[in-house]
Amino acid sequence: MPCVFKRTLFALISASSCASFVLILVAMGTPKWMTGKILCKTGAELVNATDPEMVKFIGEIYYGLFGGGKMRKCGLGGRRSKFTIFPHLVKQLNTTLHVLIIFFLCAAFSFALASLGFCIFNIIKVPYRAIQGPAGIALWNFIAGGFAGLAVTSFMAAVRLHDLTERIANFRENIFQFVILEEHYEDSFWLCVASAAVHGVNLLLVAISGIRFPTLKTKTEEANVTAEDIMY
Repeated sequence: MPCVFKRTLFALISASSCASFVLILVAMGTPKWMTGKILCKTGAELVNATDPEMVKFIGEIYYGLFGGGKMRKCGLGGRRSKFTIFPHLVKQLNTTLHVLIIFFLCAAFSFALASLGFCIFNIIKVPYRAIQGPAGIALWNFIAGGFAGLAVTSFMAAVRLHDLTERIANFRENIFQFVILEEHYEDSFWLCVASAAVHGVNLLLVAISGIRFPTLKTKTEEANVTAEDIMY
């Protein structure tokens, strides 16, 4: 059985791996990855709106990986609507990139579970194979953190390089055109960032678990050294 110090570290790693798994699931299930303000450009141009009147044409939008909602304002008050990404809206986006983000997150929470299982195994007993020990835990955490980081990076690329918010805002808008005034990453996005950071901390804890601290021998133990001990 591992020493108390290592068991404590493995218990911390298993708890944080479980937390990472929960964070990713919550992030995937909530529609608050991004929020923003959208301007009804067509409506504002039709009435030649001045700056004080622009408020009547500025709405809001929020969305996640599977759906969201928006409030469109085109001069006649706000009108709320909800939408789902699958199966129709995804065709207007970069489909491959969007599916990859979901795949990366699924892989991340799968390897987080693998890390949890290996930590529990190492708490119970010392494994005979290196891949089942701290080396395996480090590997699963590295992969899980890497996939979470890839998901975060891919989502940022979809927002910045592929105009994700603008495409979603103009989905099924045949008359009015919307432009993005501002956009902000929200809680669900930062949960994924936190998940990747958790696995980075786990790698540090695994490295600490490999440190061998010197043990202090008492005078009684030193006095009991025999000739056979010296030979070996």
